[in-house]
Amino acid sequence: MNSSNTPKPTLTQLTENIRQWSQDLEFQQIGFTRTDLSQAGERLQGWLDNDYHGSMQWLAEHGDKRWHPEKLLPGTVSVICVRMDYLPADSNMVACLKDGEKAYLSRYALGRDYHKLMRKRLATLASKIEAACGEAVIQRPFVDSAPVMEKPLAEQAGLGWIGKNTLLLNRQAGSWFFLGELYTSLALPEDKPMPEKQCGQCRACHKVCPTDAFPEPYVLDARRCISYLTIENKGPIPVEFRKAMGNRVFGCDDCQIICPWNRFASATTEQDFQPRHKLDNSALVTLFGWSEEQFLSNTAGSPIRRIGYERWQRNLAVGLGNAPYSTQLVRALQTKLDSASELIKEHIIWALEQQSKNAPDSDGSIDINSHVL
Repeated sequence: MNSSNTPKPTLTQLTENIRQWSQDLEFQQIGFTRTDLSQAGERLQGWLDNDYHGSMQWLAEHGDKRWHPEKLLPGTVSVICVRMDYLPADSNMVACLKDGEKAYLSRYALGRDYHKLMRKRLATLASKIEAACGEAVIQRPFVDSAPVMEKPLAEQAGLGWIGKNTLLLNRQAGSWFFLGELYTSLALPEDKPMPEKQCGQCRACHKVCPTDAFPEPYVLDARRCISYLTIENKGPIPVEFRKAMGNRVFGCDDCQIICPWNRFASATTEQDFQPRHKLDNSALVTLFGWSEEQFLSNTAGSPIRRIGYERWQRNLAVGLGNAPYSTQLVRALQTKLDSASELIKEHIIWALEQQSKNAPDSDGSIDINSHVL
């Protein structure tokens, strides 16, 4: 808290202090906005009405708390929005996608989980704000962990604009960043949003999408999105999307990789976001060979842990089915078949069928029938 001899800063002075503190905490950008999200709430409701959220029922819960921050945290007047870059240097994303034997994982998931790291720093920022005010302030940090409309808030706070791929885009940073929010009872001066979206006539993200998941600009049908299918979806991967998945086994970055604004993105300097266990350059068969104990050990503190071992194996089996023919891959699939759960078994059988179709001969050299019966 302030000492009695230290004058309380004006809100304008406090805002400038917060900007400096955010830099000290290694956030790459910060912005301030108020809580009116009525238009975003209307768009969300229309999206839900079209069932574009698939099985993510949590998006339809909590009533209007998503677009009324003051109902989620009573007393909220302003929202402080921050961004933190996460793209590792030398990601070799396109090369990995083109190598059918490699596993592609969304680049946000290669390092440690961002939730705790960012939330801890936002909590530190909140402590600095309260100390400067010299009195209790209603505050709460959020990092993709509550009914918070982070992209509309960040857009209003001037951090960028929501692009045709539905991601927040920034002229200097593209879209390779995480977002976080600090709800506060302070009436901080607002930043101005960009006067208009900067996508122009570009539709590169729509054209590159492997599963045609964008029914129109600025709208995503999650049910067709590979990120949803490999992470949120708890059941089988629909057969119609398995070939299109290619070697993408955890998320998908295609609409980011192709985006022209990402030419300006900078590599992260955050050590926790650097790739662990060579997940940026691992063979599908290597990851498929992990035991459940290895999976739990290697994904400790990672966003990947949340899908569990069964869905991890499910996704990798699809990747192996799409990989170039290899007797090693076939043996790896067959080895896991007998002990697999029904969910994994379905995808292993599909993968073996795909490998059989690509075999150099057609004399039934891959005998899957004995495993299927």
